Amino acid sequence: MSPTIKYTLGRIGLFVVVLAALWPLEIDIFIKLMIALLASAGFSYFLLRGWRDQMANQMSAAAERRKAEKERLRAALAGEDAASEGRKPPAGSSE
Repeated sequence: MSPTIKYTLGRIGLFVVVLAALWPLEIDIFIKLMIALLASAGFSYFLLRGWRDQMANQMSAAAERRKAEKERLRAALAGEDAASEGRKPPAGSSE
């Protein structure tokens, strides 16, 4: 399973667990949701550190692949431009 999916499901799961723990309290639902959101964010910082690091590594590797592909394409385009500069202009051209 992708690290991004694992981390996202872990965050959602923590939110649901905290919200379920707050459900019996006699407070407004909006307050319960806000407390659950903040508490699950805090818990995920400590409990999901490994999955967060895996996701960050995956995203970093993807960014490096995109950067390398972009550089490869730029080099290929520069090579085509350099080759066309060495050609003679077509007959009848004003160049």
